[in-house]
Amino acid sequence: MTATSWIHLAGLHSLGFAVFHLAFWRIFRWRDTLRTATVADRAILQILNLRLIYVFLGIAALCFLFADELHGTALGRAMLLGMSLFWIGRTIEQFVFLRINRPMVHALTALFVLGAALFAVPLWLSA
Repeated sequence: MTATSWIHLAGLHSLGFAVFHLAFWRIFRWRDTLRTATVADRAILQILNLRLIYVFLGIAALCFLFADELHGTALGRAMLLGMSLFWIGRTIEQFVFLRINRPMVHALTALFVLGAALFAVPLWLSA
């Protein structure tokens, strides 16, 4: 597979996480469960989730529209490295903050590792 193909897959991965985060209000029943949180905590959680959706959509757009630039320029490679490190960090945080032994948590952890790989592989292919 070419670096461009890997970057397009990374874009699909980011798009998938944007859609997943859009569903958080329903999945986690935030309308009900966040009522017990403080106003600040409720606002921060939802604002951070919305900003993360924005970031995932932006990264997906970059992957689909500028794949050649992402693996062919220093700035693009820096972005690929940054996103790979983002997913590595998210994987580590999963073990620190979400110590739940459930299949869904393990599946998410695998998807975080997949994200790290999808963004890293094009770095080796363009070296």
